[in-house]
Amino acid sequence: MPVKILLVNGPNLNQLGTREPEIYGHETLDDVLKRAQTAAKALKLTLECVQSNHEGEIIDIIHGAGKKYHGLILNAGAYTHTSIAIMDALLLLKIPVIEVHLSNIFRREEFRHHSYVSLASKGVICGLGSHGYVLALEALAGLLGKHGQ
Repeated sequence: MPVKILLVNGPNLNQLGTREPEIYGHETLDDVLKRAQTAAKALKLTLECVQSNHEGEIIDIIHGAGKKYHGLILNAGAYTHTSIAIMDALLLLKIPVIEVHLSNIFRREEFRHHSYVSLASKGVICGLGSHGYVLALEALAGLLGKHGQ
């Protein structure tokens, strides 16, 4: 049975490549997802990717994730710092969650230093650009006992 991972990108990540390239780089979301898909294939994982700018839609996606996926990678964007509702949805899951941020949130504005998502995550990867998604996939493969299988 294939190990299925869901990658959820939150608000404004669809603007990568043009949005604040000095912080987020020049890769587009498509570039980031292609890199993640390549890594997933190498790890023998099946990866599905979604992006939404809407908090309620992200919550609905998370609610359904536990029935369909073995792990979740979440870059909640600005909702990381504001959404107790997303945290509550994540806490309902029985699958591991890895939180990812392209930028180092601890080297940015102080309000970005707090993450509600972290309270429901197995681990956090930040500040490594799109490579953070690759590391998140490797971490989930290890957590799920599927590394190198």
